[in-house]
Amino acid sequence: MKYMLLVYGAEDVWTQEERQRCMQDSIHLCNDLHAKGQFLGASPLHSVTTATSVRIRDGKRLITDGPFAETAEQLGGYFLIDVENLDEAIAVADRIPGGKQGTIEIRPIIELELPSPVSAHSAALASTASLETQVRSED
Repeated sequence: MKYMLLVYGAEDVWTQEERQRCMQDSIHLCNDLHAKGQFLGASPLHSVTTATSVRIRDGKRLITDGPFAETAEQLGGYFLIDVENLDEAIAVADRIPGGKQGTIEIRPIIELELPSPVSAHSAALASTASLETQVRSED
């Protein structure tokens, strides 16, 4: 089952040294999860001061600088994992360095059923074959 682990924390609680160590530990965790076939993605986010919020109200777009809500903890990053169950997701969350000074929220992913993407190469081959058939039928 796929889970999104959202890392929340106050941006101003980390020293530069702690932030660097957190990044190194996070990379180590990503590598470990990858080796186990559980890693789907992860990334820290830029400061909340760089956020832009978009809302649609009565068909009109409203854009504001900053986060959606003023809170003590902000979304600072995420891990996307594929594990057997919630217990395994919790075990991974226990290892996320940001949890030492923040909160890790675990949310199961609802997978959308989308059609398989056609590769550009396959599309080009199909197009070429169609053109060749069309040219032959015109002869």
